Amino acid sequence: MIFKMARVCVIGAGAAGLCAARHLLVEPCVSQVDILEQASQLGGTWVYTEKTGYDDFGLPIHTSMYKSLRTNLPKEIMGFPDFPVPDSENSYLPAKDMLAFLQLYADKHDVTSRIMFNRHVQLVIPKPTPDNKEIWQISFKDLNTGVSETREYDYVFVCNGHYNTPFILSIPGLKKFEGDIMHSHDYRVPDVFAGKRVLVIGAGPSGMDIALEITSVTEKVILSHHLKEQPRTIFPDNLELKPDVVRFDGRKVFFQDGSEDEVDVVFLCTGYLYNFPFLHESCGIVVEDNCVEPLYKHLVNIYHPTMCMIGVPYYVCAFSMFDLQVRYYIRSMNGTFSLPTPEEMTAHWEEEKQDRASRGYTKRQAHMMGPDQEKYYASLSSEAKTKNLPSVITKIREESSIRFLHNLKYYRQDIYKIIDDDTYEVISNGKSEILC
Repeated sequence: MIFKMARVCVIGAGAAGLCAARHLLVEPCVSQVDILEQASQLGGTWVYTEKTGYDDFGLPIHTSMYKSLRTNLPKEIMGFPDFPVPDSENSYLPAKDMLAFLQLYADKHDVTSRIMFNRHVQLVIPKPTPDNKEIWQISFKDLNTGVSETREYDYVFVCNGHYNTPFILSIPGLKKFEGDIMHSHDYRVPDVFAGKRVLVIGAGPSGMDIALEITSVTEKVILSHHLKEQPRTIFPDNLELKPDVVRFDGRKVFFQDGSEDEVDVVFLCTGYLYNFPFLHESCGIVVEDNCVEPLYKHLVNIYHPTMCMIGVPYYVCAFSMFDLQVRYYIRSMNGTFSLPTPEEMTAHWEEEKQDRASRGYTKRQAHMMGPDQEKYYASLSSEAKTKNLPSVITKIREESSIRFLHNLKYYRQDIYKIIDDDTYEVISNGKSEILC
């Protein structure tokens, strides 16, 4: 479906929303771009605040950023294809530098001045038109004035991120645990764990990082994980690796290997849930076991193809993927190519789910890319007839992820340099290596 002059709403001004706005603002088929951002500044999850719980307007704090966070991927693969992170001495940057980069990106492309800040999106609902097309009615509230309004759009880009609604594991006895329970969403500084025995559940990037960080103040840290490959990182003496937790009893914790221990705090680094509270059920989007469907190519709302959801896949080169997804979708808007029929898109989605299941992916891993990311990027660029992402970014991502696992304490000292679309240099411990 092509609207000669389309009105577009972008929900969210984090990296995905900024990228969507950047491309939409220069697209000839687009006449209006409204960017609705709940916070008072851009940046989404890259904004740090000491606050946890709820903000001044009674809304849940969005960011999960902790004070010491540095990127777990080198900056060389964290920029946008047409706007890299500026050169600097280090490859791994603190969060404030990434936030400054996003501000630079938004200013450069005249996005910042177009953002409607402190706008809380309340309802997104599709409405049929007399000519058998469809418009979106989007209601949002100005948090400063308390005034709500509803506007109509031809397209909606959902860019609200997925690192803000904590996922809480269901483990026997957890609800009756006699110590403290905390999720990494509310973690800011290690002092809260001073002198305590802490069980960290989850060994993703945040779980590993925070577990290592809090050893400086805790009596003991137990890191419970189910990594297929045992980390070769040498941890401090007061950090112990354990398999999955089986159950809790009082302050006691029982592990899969039959061992047990006693802890003061259960610290859940168990990830996040996709959450779109503003979508009316008539939008057709359902989240079950963290699988968002029905989406064509993890992107297009199959029931309402004038809605796209930027940034759903994870274990990806995020900013570059956002850019590719946005370019793909806008090309479907302006007629460069046509999306398949809803029936064809549904068949594709079902086939992909079956393929993933046959390779051992669970439903909860429906949008996990990792080794599948290069194939995913190629499928988007091929269908949209647009430029693909260079293979060097996925190569660096895979290689740096291995270094993260096996050299957690020192891998951020590595320095990367991209040589061309396929080749890069990594300098580690003063030694240079050219990889392709």
